[in-house]
Amino acid sequence: MTTDNAHTTHQMGSEVDEVADHYWAALVQSSPTLATALGLDLNQDEYDDLSPAGLDAQYRLAMDTLDRLDQAMPADDTDRITVAAMRSSLGLEAESHDKGYDLLSLNGIASGVHEIREVYDAMPTETPDQVSTVARRLHATGPALDGWLATQRASIDAGIPAAIRQVDLLVEQITAWTSDGGFFDDYLKRTASRDLPDAVTTALAEGIDAAKRNFRRTAKALSSEIAPLATETDAVGIDRYRLASRQFVGTTVDLTETYEWGKQELARIEQMQRETAERIRPGASIKEAMAVLDADPAYQITGTAALKVWIQERADEAISSLDGTHFEVPEQARHIEGMIASTHDGGVYYTPPSDDSSRPGRMWWSVPDGVNTFTTWRELTTVYHEGAPGHHLQTSSAIAAREELNSWRRNYWTSGYGEGWALYAEWLMADLGYMDDPGHFMGLLDGQSMRAARVVLDIGLHCQFEAPEEMGGGEWNWDKAWAFFNNHVSMDEGSARYEVNRYFGWPGQAPSYKLGERTWLELREAAKAKDPNFDLKEFHTTALRMGALPLDVLRRAMLS
Repeated sequence: MTTDNAHTTHQMGSEVDEVADHYWAALVQSSPTLATALGLDLNQDEYDDLSPAGLDAQYRLAMDTLDRLDQAMPADDTDRITVAAMRSSLGLEAESHDKGYDLLSLNGIASGVHEIREVYDAMPTETPDQVSTVARRLHATGPALDGWLATQRASIDAGIPAAIRQVDLLVEQITAWTSDGGFFDDYLKRTASRDLPDAVTTALAEGIDAAKRNFRRTAKALSSEIAPLATETDAVGIDRYRLASRQFVGTTVDLTETYEWGKQELARIEQMQRETAERIRPGASIKEAMAVLDADPAYQITGTAALKVWIQERADEAISSLDGTHFEVPEQARHIEGMIASTHDGGVYYTPPSDDSSRPGRMWWSVPDGVNTFTTWRELTTVYHEGAPGHHLQTSSAIAAREELNSWRRNYWTSGYGEGWALYAEWLMADLGYMDDPGHFMGLLDGQSMRAARVVLDIGLHCQFEAPEEMGGGEWNWDKAWAFFNNHVSMDEGSARYEVNRYFGWPGQAPSYKLGERTWLELREAAKAKDPNFDLKEFHTTALRMGALPLDVLRRAMLS
């Protein structure tokens, strides 16, 4: 494959484009929550079918699309990239379904329950009609949750039970969402504060009450039905892990080699941390240097309102300075919103703009309860990761490429590409001089240390490799994972527990960051070696205009 003028010469409407567009339209039609993410007014008072029948329908759609791809004639390199990417993605989806692995969706970060709850973050509430739609969807949480529960029971019947740690964690999260002052109460308070007709406010309140009852009923079913059948074993085993890893990164990973590479990468980053600590205070250890930074008023923000303002200012500055220099920022990507989430799980995440860009891309900070002081030396690199040149620029560039990419290519997401790009973006900002301040660079390295520690912890735990010598070797368990993480990452306890629970419950996802980053850095160096007139801005533009791709496909597309 070659990328030379591949997209600028592609004529939309090829046989391959038609297959991809047909698949995407069918997927959107079957997924009201996906329509919400795209900003489409389609079945917005409904939910996806998360029951086993719903999964079977998605499987049939994937298989039908693969059959249609076999009949389609690629017109050019763009089509060949599309075919390779769809065969990789849909083929892995079908393989997971054939093995029954797609049934289990029970963890503390990316379960069907989270999908049902998180859709409200993206629903518009500016008009009475929109709020009325929200109220109707809140009532629909009952059937949606029941369908998801049926699938978790089917997973148990298939011999793939959830880990009890994840069941307990999800029950804890649902309890927090539905408690007095939790997510649903806060959502009602924020939405009803607008000037709405009394009937609409009443309908919303009734919908909130119904949703809280439905979620509480689900938590009870988890505790009484699912928990007694859950497994005490956290590890999923190397076979399930290998497939999960392929799904997240789009390539086959040598897990033994990557486990050892993760240890080496962690050691390399920590050496850089020691060198940076010396710049912050001569003779200081890493932890001592971080304590100096934490105590410095120049790096402190108090209150989530002030945090939100600071996030917004840094994101706007990045977009303004990068546009036209190292990137071509499309019009749709020039606005981003920094948001404080109504949940308190401790995560930070990004939601893309609507398809028509009427809803901007947003960065969300989910601040743990009791945390009210924030240190900018830790947060700046996260703004670059979630905003520009990270997730926001990557996803917005693809969504904006209407004349170059079919609808599936514009909206496809894969973790190795996307999260790898976001880590690449953090290093890039350091290379460009935005992290010259030793405190901010220490924040970058602290985040990098966490991502490298993830590789070791995630692979080691789930593949049941021997724990590092610093943990005494032997079998990984929660205590070793918790100690290992805190040995290498500086983080408040609430956020740290969120992170470690995430690795236990979402096997294969966490290493995709560093694996993707490694691929992006390799691709850039290979492009430099190949072209004596290498131009960084052109490299970025070419890569982002292709949209997200499985790493195998990306590598072939960029280097052939």
